[in-house]
Amino acid sequence: MAKPKKRYICTECGSVASRWQGQCGECQEWNTLVEDAPDTKFAAKHDLSSGGRALAFESLDAPTKPLARRPTGIGEFDRALGGGLVPGAAILMGGEPGIGKSTLLLQAAARIAEDGGSAVYVSGEEATGQVRMRAGRLGLSKAPLKLAAATSVRDILTTLGQDNPPDLLIVDSIQTMHSDMIEGAPGTVSQVRASAFELIRFAKEKGTALVLVGHVTKDGNIAGPRVLEHMVDTVMSFEGERSHQYRILRCLKNRFGAVDEIGVFAMEGHGLDEVANPSSLFLSGRDRPIAGAAVFPALEGTRPVLVEIQALIVRLQSGATPRRAVVGWDSGRLAMLLAVLESRCGLSFSTAEVYLNVAGGYRLSDPAADLAVAAALMSALADKPLAANAVWFGEVALSGEVRPVAHGGVRRKEAAKLGFETAFGPQDGGQSVAGLRYSEVGSVTSLVDRVMASA
Repeated sequence: MAKPKKRYICTECGSVASRWQGQCGECQEWNTLVEDAPDTKFAAKHDLSSGGRALAFESLDAPTKPLARRPTGIGEFDRALGGGLVPGAAILMGGEPGIGKSTLLLQAAARIAEDGGSAVYVSGEEATGQVRMRAGRLGLSKAPLKLAAATSVRDILTTLGQDNPPDLLIVDSIQTMHSDMIEGAPGTVSQVRASAFELIRFAKEKGTALVLVGHVTKDGNIAGPRVLEHMVDTVMSFEGERSHQYRILRCLKNRFGAVDEIGVFAMEGHGLDEVANPSSLFLSGRDRPIAGAAVFPALEGTRPVLVEIQALIVRLQSGATPRRAVVGWDSGRLAMLLAVLESRCGLSFSTAEVYLNVAGGYRLSDPAADLAVAAALMSALADKPLAANAVWFGEVALSGEVRPVAHGGVRRKEAAKLGFETAFGPQDGGQSVAGLRYSEVGSVTSLVDRVMASA
């Protein structure tokens, strides 16, 4: 067989030469000739343009079978999922150690098994006796739940293939699984990716709802390769402080529902209880007005949650460097807000220590909390309580302007439902809410007068 001839193509003008040379003979450019080898056996073997199965394309208006969700029996869990488990969906749940991931999933699997569904719980971190001990403490010992302790993906899929596919498969956790097709210890990037791929493929083919428990890093992010979050349909984060009894199940990605939906739970001795009204949980203990406390109507997905923002100002006499401490909010945003208050309102925080806390261990990322934080800081600085039964929301710009935020009407309705009488917010022109007086705040300059007048 004759040796294939090489040719060189100029990347500038496209001319072809039989041998390489430093300068193109056509355009006179230097170092522009690139080898263009003709088709070889290797290229023909790896040519994917033929030999495959033809795909059948469908139109967007083709009839589609509606999603038949299966409720877990836990209302807050279903809310975060968007209505329940979707058959064939892959769900990745992360959370800090000891936060209650295994407890929540064990309760959900037991509820589905008790309702006539088929649920399988595979533990790679605990022995079956340990799982049964926790189930007995939760009062779930009688649930017809299939339990196994295994770490081999091949063993798991072989066992599941011998019977009808389950409605729910829980793997706790994906970092402990390993595939014998991949070299490396469990928990490595290649093992986690390969194990998740095989489990997800099984779930898609059999219509099984799959829940993978994932470890988290010290920053709270889901550990392992980032591609794992792209492979699954839903990413959920179970958050909360272990020193507090509440837990928040937050949806970060959902191909079958809304994003940023939350479910609120309270950790009790018998397991996780649902919290139907989380605002009452985060606003407990407000018996008398205190300087530096402002109520903010936060919005998590479609659920409004009222939380209390607390500020404390401590004047320094020695001239030491003041400290800024924040719990539950962005420290960089606090620094920006303090600069706006000093520049636009003439308030001095440079000689005082500033402490900001979101009560109950709640974590805020909503920019609409700016106005509530500013009101709390002003109240703490003047040592005068804010108006009773009032809520504050709005985004503060660097110019000092209070800008409109999303879903202002939903926030006001939640405040009115909980008995609040006044709402301070931006000029959004929203509809009035019965039983709630709305007072517009155009800038932080006018906020000073509002705070002092409401005190």
